Amino acid sequence: MKIIIAGAGEVGFHLAKLLSYESQDITLIDNNRDNLVYADTHLDIRTIKGDATSISILKEANVKHVDLVIGVTSSESTNITVCVLAKQLGAKRTIARISNTEFLENKEELGFVKFGIDELISPEALAAAEIALLLNQSAFSDSYEFENGALIMIGLDLSRTAMFVGKTVKEAAAIFPKLNFVPIAIQRFGTQYTLIPRGDTQFKEGDQVYFVTTRDGVEVLYKLTGKVKHSIKNIMILGGSKIGRKTARDLSRNNFNVKLIESDREKAFDLADELPQVLVINSDGRNVELLEEENIHDMDAFIAVTGNSETNIMTCLVAKSKSVKKTIALVENMDYFQLSHSIGIDTLINKKLLAANNIFRYIRKGEVVAMTKLNNMNAELLEFIVKASSQVCDKKIKDIDFPRSAIIGGIIRNGEGLIALGDFYIKAGDRIVVCCLPRSINKVEKLFL
Repeated sequence: MKIIIAGAGEVGFHLAKLLSYESQDITLIDNNRDNLVYADTHLDIRTIKGDATSISILKEANVKHVDLVIGVTSSESTNITVCVLAKQLGAKRTIARISNTEFLENKEELGFVKFGIDELISPEALAAAEIALLLNQSAFSDSYEFENGALIMIGLDLSRTAMFVGKTVKEAAAIFPKLNFVPIAIQRFGTQYTLIPRGDTQFKEGDQVYFVTTRDGVEVLYKLTGKVKHSIKNIMILGGSKIGRKTARDLSRNNFNVKLIESDREKAFDLADELPQVLVINSDGRNVELLEEENIHDMDAFIAVTGNSETNIMTCLVAKSKSVKKTIALVENMDYFQLSHSIGIDTLINKKLLAANNIFRYIRKGEVVAMTKLNNMNAELLEFIVKASSQVCDKKIKDIDFPRSAIIGGIIRNGEGLIALGDFYIKAGDRIVVCCLPRSINKVEKLFL
């Protein structure tokens, strides 16, 4: 696939890195020579220094033969312009990164497709949505919904009290035959090795496990894993960034009690005017005495979304020490994901990863309608639509030549989520949720072409 990425900043470089690992034909355009030099020396891609809104630069990048153009510069207007120009010059598909979430909310009315923009991506809106979902599933470290919750992916750490610790997947299934969930990925405590579970795979204390379940199965998982669903009502947000602002606005609209701490005086006053239902405090959130004065011990959740990853991590640790039930930290460094479970923070989120996940589904072959990468794991979760021509169509699951490093997590048929076993018969129109390791992605994609 031929792809142009406009913007070699954090999101652009991260996307280029992930795509280059998959041998995609990538051209990266940026005005900043330093950004390009680093990308050029670290990645197997082509780089062009220049303005991505320049028609001559786009022609130099051979835009008329390109499958996808992704505008992810720091300028919203630049990204929109790049996509409009690229579509006019022959690009098949375009995606623009935006920061104004009003564009997303009024996408159909404004008709961006008519201008030549196929998709709009807002990392800030994706992060705010991720935070809301994590607060809803408060005991879990990661969560993702398919088809408005017909199937739900949840991630958690198995504690000693989990009822199936010490049992194999097959033994657990025999003891709890009516359970409507399936384990799709496991990472052993203290390792970085991702395992796709089979019948003889044993659950162990400390495992980080991802399950796919139906909405009814979530409550059962709470009981079996010994997790407690905390009632979340009082929330403290550190940082009046775009993510902090949108998260505070969305949560206050849903009747949460929200306090937002912002150190910049002018920004704090603007936020107070913009968010009348939110208590905005102008102070340094790193000050532990201030947090105590603002009754941090009464908070159900603490969300740190400043521009500094270390500040976010440290303040979440402070919140955890004050018995706050749920802590979420925004981090820029992907390496910090390896630390989250060992240092005691419930969840780390990363804008680059959220944006990349959202964009990746346009690159996957087959009819991929949703995709996410599992936090801290080397695995992807993809939702395919089965076509009449697909190899899996009109077959039982057990008769499909499915790679060992992939597993079907569930199936959505007519809007209903189903946990399907070997005798399940797949039909055209079914939506299949598959978890797979990178080495099996190509083989899985071919099954759904």
